[in-house]
Amino acid sequence: MIKSYLKAQKSFFVFGLLLLIGLPYSNQVSIATPRKVKFFGTHQSPPETPLISSEKNVLLVGIKPYLGKEIINDQKSPSLRLVSIGRNLILKDANGVTRKAKEINIGWRAQQLLNPKVFVRNKIGPFASFESAERLANDLKDKGIESTIAHPLDWEVWVSGDIEIPPAIKSTYQKIKVSKLVFPYLYGNDGKIALKGPISLQAPDGLRWEKGIYLGPFSIQPDAYGSWTLVEHVPIERYLNGVVPYEIGASSPEAALAAQAVLARTWAMANTHRFKVDGYNLCSDTQCQVYKDPSKANLKIKTAIKKTTGKILTWNKKPINTVYHATNGGVMASVDEAWSINQVPYLQMRLDGPKHWASAVDLPLSNEKYLKSFLFSKSEAFGSDHPLFRWERTIESSQISKQLKKAQKVGSSFYPYKIEVLRRGSSGRVTSLKIEGKSGSKILLKLDDIRRVLRELPSTLFVVKEIKEGKWLFSGGGFGHGAGMSQSGAIELAKKGWTTKQILSHYYPKTKYGFLP
Repeated sequence: MIKSYLKAQKSFFVFGLLLLIGLPYSNQVSIATPRKVKFFGTHQSPPETPLISSEKNVLLVGIKPYLGKEIINDQKSPSLRLVSIGRNLILKDANGVTRKAKEINIGWRAQQLLNPKVFVRNKIGPFASFESAERLANDLKDKGIESTIAHPLDWEVWVSGDIEIPPAIKSTYQKIKVSKLVFPYLYGNDGKIALKGPISLQAPDGLRWEKGIYLGPFSIQPDAYGSWTLVEHVPIERYLNGVVPYEIGASSPEAALAAQAVLARTWAMANTHRFKVDGYNLCSDTQCQVYKDPSKANLKIKTAIKKTTGKILTWNKKPINTVYHATNGGVMASVDEAWSINQVPYLQMRLDGPKHWASAVDLPLSNEKYLKSFLFSKSEAFGSDHPLFRWERTIESSQISKQLKKAQKVGSSFYPYKIEVLRRGSSGRVTSLKIEGKSGSKILLKLDDIRRVLRELPSTLFVVKEIKEGKWLFSGGGFGHGAGMSQSGAIELAKKGWTTKQILSHYYPKTKYGFLP
C-alpha cells in the first residue's frame, strides 16, 4: 500500500535561499565577511518528515507551499495564521518549544550565513506537467544519469552540475551562491521565539483553513527551495472526501462518484513520489488532484467512497495511471497525445459514444477533413451536454506574443504571423503546433506545452483558421487532456444505469478492479 512517510531527497534552492535547520536564532543579521565559499554538490537534504500520525495509509499533502519565500527579495513575508475550530492547537518544534492556543501566528525571517555555500546543477525545463518531466528523468536514468524532479514554479528536472547532459537535451547550467537562510518564529511576551523545524501541529477539533476544516495532524516543514510547506498528514480514505466532490461534483450519480473515488484513490497511490524532493507526497491543486475542505463531503459522497474502500484499478499488478478530465469532446485520447510518455493498452484512442454513432464516424481523425466533420456535426457522444463539449476561441497576435514571452519561449520582438498544425494524434488532437513570426523565426509547441502556453484553449482537439492578419479562430471540443475517464461521460452513463465497474471498464479497458494484489 502507501508508505506513510517519505524521506526527503536532497534539494536545490532556486529562490537563492538555503534552509539550514537548527541554527541559533539571532536578532542581529550577521555582517561578518565570509571566510570562504564551499561547493556542496547540487542540494542539501531537509530533515526527515516527522512521524506524527498513528493511522494507516497516510498521505502527506501540501496544503500551503512556499511559505516565507518573499524573504528572498528582502520583502515582508505574510505570517502563517493557524486557527482552531474548538480546543487549543498544540504546536511543537524539534527543540521541544511548545505553544498551546486557539490561534497561533508564525512569522518568517532571513539571516545571513557567515560562510556562503554554492550549489551547482543543470536545469532542464520547464515542463508543462510532471508526466513530461518524469519521462525525461526516466530517459536520463536509462543513460545512467540520476536526476531530481522539482516544482519551484513549473516542473523542472535537475542534474548534478558536474555531469555532461546529452547534446540533444536543452539545459541551463546554474551556479547558485547561497548566503541567506529563512526560518520561522513565534511571537512571545518577550519578543520573537525561534523555531527549529520540522514542526508538528495537532488540531484536536480541526484547523480552519481556506474557509474549510482540516483534521490533520500537520507538519510545517522545509521544502527544496528555501521556503516551507504546511503539510496535512491525512489517511487516504479521508483524503478522498476532499477530492471527489471537487473533481466531479457532489451532485453526480452515485456510480459516477464511486468511479471517481476509485480513480482518485488509484491516482494517489501511483503518485506518492510526485513531491518527493520536498518531503511530502502530493499537492492540493491541479498539479495533483484538487483537494479542498473534506468536511463538506455529504453522505452521498461518503457512501460512494465507503462502498469502494481500498479498491483501485491495476495493470500488471500495479496501480495504473488513472488520468481523467472534464469532457473528451466525443473521442478519448491516446495517452501519448497528452504527454511525452509511453503508450499503455488501457489509454488508447477510442470514440466515446454508442456503437451505432461511433460506427458512422469517418476515421482517422488525424485527417483534418474527417476531424472537421466530427467537430461540426451533431454528436451522440457520451457527455455531450457539457458546456465545453464544443467551443470556439478567438485569439490575437498580441495575446499569443504575451503568452509566449511569459513562457520564456520568445524575446520581446516576436510578433506571431502564421499558425500551422504540423501533426495530430490518432484522436485528432494537435501534438505539434508551429507559430511563425514576421521576422521568420519559428516556435514549436508540442503536446501539453500547447495548452500551457495558449491558456485560452480548453483542449488540443481543435482546428484553426486565420480570420485576418494577426487574428485566428480556434474551433474545438472537450475540456482537458482527453485521456482516461470523461467525467461528463461517466455522469451520463451512471444516469443510464451503468455500474461503477462498467464505467471503469469502459474508460480503462484491460485493467483489473479490486484490491492491490
